[in-house]
Amino acid sequence: MDVLIPAERDVRGTLEEPTDEPRAIVVACPPHPQQGGSRSDQRLVAVAEALRESGIACLRFDYGPWDEGVGERRDVRNAIQWAREWGDDASTDSRPVGVFGYSFGASLALLAAADTDPDAVAVLAPTARLDDDLDALEALEGIESPVHVLYGERDGTVDWEPIVERARDRSDETTALAGDHFFLGARDEIASTVGTFFERTLLETT
Repeated sequence: MDVLIPAERDVRGTLEEPTDEPRAIVVACPPHPQQGGSRSDQRLVAVAEALRESGIACLRFDYGPWDEGVGERRDVRNAIQWAREWGDDASTDSRPVGVFGYSFGASLALLAAADTDPDAVAVLAPTARLDDDLDALEALEGIESPVHVLYGERDGTVDWEPIVERARDRSDETTALAGDHFFLGARDEIASTVGTFFERTLLETT
């Protein structure tokens, strides 16, 4: 189902729901929009399918007009807020909210999570810093919820090593994948790993 995320920027998304009443929701952040990243990214789609099978809804969204990462971080925050309010009324308890991102979207997921305190965060191939004011490594320090970092052992595209090292220092979960930044052939493994993480962190108390 296509949805509009009301805010100061025009942001649209695709909401995928399980057959039964969803027990949680995950916001999925796409890679760099100027490099073809969108909510149709196959890694995001695979994760959404795994989540749906676990009884978790997934909001995959497109960023608004390019704004050097600053507006895009705001888009993620707004999407998390939308997810928190989705289906929330007097007769419905708020559902747990998770955040997932890939590449550029992974760094934004960390940055937004430090400000919005979601219930769990999973990131695939994050880079340590997008800009001086967009330091994902610093943001990681401010996240108190469970974090899982997935990375490609042969990924030479982004600076993922500092994130993984800091995650290990914090005792966050990390998963090494045998591949480069594009994870060809690893969709199923990514979807299974991320889906299992969110199933455990978002559903165990619902």
